[in-house]
Amino acid sequence: MALGFFDQFLSPTHLGIPLILIAMVIPWILYPSPSNRWLNNRLVTLQGQFFNRFTQQLLLPLNQGGHKWALILMSLMVFLLSMNMLGLLPYTFTPTTQLSLNMGFAVPFWLATVIIGMRNQPTAALGHLLPEGTPVLLIPVLIIIETISFIIRPIALGVRLTANLTAGHLLIQLIAT
Repeated sequence: MALGFFDQFLSPTHLGIPLILIAMVIPWILYPSPSNRWLNNRLVTLQGQFFNRFTQQLLLPLNQGGHKWALILMSLMVFLLSMNMLGLLPYTFTPTTQLSLNMGFAVPFWLATVIIGMRNQPTAALGHLLPEGTPVLLIPVLIIIETISFIIRPIALGVRLTANLTAGHLLIQLIAT
């Protein structure tokens, strides 16, 4: 049976059930959960130390206002790290190479930053749509162009991320054949 080069990036299914759901749930099952004992086992202690150090490094360049994002950023980083580590196992696939997963992360996070930016600092958020010193005749055209590019940004970044992730696999397969 002859397969195309891009068939390796299809979302695998078993009996019509997409395996991306199982691939996204399995890493969370593997993380140990802390117990209510006074002393935890070594694995939970090591996991806690890793998360504490990782959170410190993540929040180091942020001011105090940015620390409220610690939980969502840490969850996202651990999730993506788990997904990509899962892809290193033989006969598995990396769910982050699927455009649907990347777009599923890109659009809500982009929309959240736009809404929060418009709510907290509307003049600064709208100020990015028009560069300083623009001639009066170009103002309507530039606002339309900047708005379109602003809306297309998460789509372009999601497609770029997917293309970069799959390019390495495709190159390895091309060299192997």
